[in-house]
Amino acid sequence: MTRRDVFEYALLRVVPRVERGECFNAGVLVYCRAHSFVAARTYLDEAKLKALDPDADVAGVRAALRAVEGVCGGGAEAGQAAGDDAGRRFRWLIAPRSTVVQPGAVHSGLTTDPAGEVERLLDLLVR
Repeated sequence: MTRRDVFEYALLRVVPRVERGECFNAGVLVYCRAHSFVAARTYLDEAKLKALDPDADVAGVRAALRAVEGVCGGGAEAGQAAGDDAGRRFRWLIAPRSTVVQPGAVHSGLTTDPAGEVERLLDLLVR
């Protein structure tokens, strides 16, 4: 029997106009403690963004999504979180924010392949 480990994930939502609360999914964060794994994958649907806010800063939203991916990857791109372990980086990223890119609720599941979950959830819930 293959060992399955608990993983947690949260969607990344784009909220172009925070005061209106309209949003769409643009990425997924996955954390698996057993594998010391944290990763984010993003996909920005510019048509959805422009439909919700024709004046949206597309480059700014892309930069914010890339920053989340950078924090997950650790190293220099993680900024102040560079020295933190995977769990601390995940917890920092899922903290509530009132910005254009916001984390959603945290969900959990079982997996044998945390990296595969990132792609599966991106395809299922974002693309």
